[in-house]
Amino acid sequence: MDAVHDQAAADACFGARPSDPPVVDVQTHLVDAARFAGPGGAALDAFLRMVDPQRWGDGVDARELTAARWAAHVFGGSETAVALLTALPGLPDQRVLANDEIAACRDLVDRYGGTGRLLTHTIVHPNLDDELSRLAVWRDELRPSAWKVYTLWGPGGAGGWFLDDEVGHAFLERVREVGPRIVCAHKGIAGPVPDATPAASSPRDVGPAARAFPDVQFVVYHSGYDVDPHGEEGPETEGRGVGRLVESLRGAGIGPGANVWAELGSTWFLVVRRPREAAHVLGKLLVAVGEDRVLWGTDSIWYGPPQYLLDAFRVFGIPEWMQEEFGYPPLTPAVKAKILGGNAAALYDLDLTRVAGEEPGRRAWVDGLRAELRARFG
Repeated sequence: MDAVHDQAAADACFGARPSDPPVVDVQTHLVDAARFAGPGGAALDAFLRMVDPQRWGDGVDARELTAARWAAHVFGGSETAVALLTALPGLPDQRVLANDEIAACRDLVDRYGGTGRLLTHTIVHPNLDDELSRLAVWRDELRPSAWKVYTLWGPGGAGGWFLDDEVGHAFLERVREVGPRIVCAHKGIAGPVPDATPAASSPRDVGPAARAFPDVQFVVYHSGYDVDPHGEEGPETEGRGVGRLVESLRGAGIGPGANVWAELGSTWFLVVRRPREAAHVLGKLLVAVGEDRVLWGTDSIWYGPPQYLLDAFRVFGIPEWMQEEFGYPPLTPAVKAKILGGNAAALYDLDLTRVAGEEPGRRAWVDGLRAELRARFG
């Protein structure tokens, strides 16, 4: 309660320690408003109305999700120092953001905020005939930090795929060949997505794939969490949410500190109002992948400026009784600092000291960036 009335107490609760690395958000989004009228925009509208009815209950206004608004929210409206821009799946003419637009955003951020402040994905659909053959070209032209896949998506409703089936193995062999050897896979949060096979969003394939490709880093987006109609996620693991990832890793002999990383985008937003469930989710992940393999992500700007999610995470803890009963480790300030930035720096080989030290006045460069993004994307 002291933090409500005392600035020093508030800073102690919500502020980063001087030794903490800058915040790295490894999952952010925006849309090209001109593309929003298609199937991709309709699916995004349905999803956001479902998970955040307070904000989007009357429908999504695409103008609130544009590149200029993204810059204002992520860089202007929070302490995020480095972000990663990703996108949704779909055929090229149906997606709300294209791969070349992702790269164009990075180039603009480099110009205004300094090189290394925006990382990027290139979205790959290994179950489309021509995309595997394009990886080397995309690597050179788009310069992604990692590849992003949606195993639940299949063209024309043809069905999804798994990281450990023939489609997945062909893709991972190609990733191993051309690099970068980081694969970010959407796992959990099964819909609504056009042409989706919800069962293929299960993380049951992560462990076998990680064992078969130890030289590839697997980032499990959403950590396998799904909105469970039967109730909150608890300590049990079998067949539910994050527990499916835990089981897959255990079955494959993949332990903490290996080549599997758990990402929190949307997951933290969905559990933050349910602290007991949040403690179970974070506790299970810390046991399964280790404190060095959990990554901060917010899915911004789906839920507005992400600072409130950062603030909530900084003050959150796993209760001692849950640590004793379920074997969860404590969520200490040092562990939080790793999750909020240090782990991503290790994965992506980021020099966060340089990024923080080279930052110009943030308001000035964000204002300039927003103006150019608005001119480029509307």
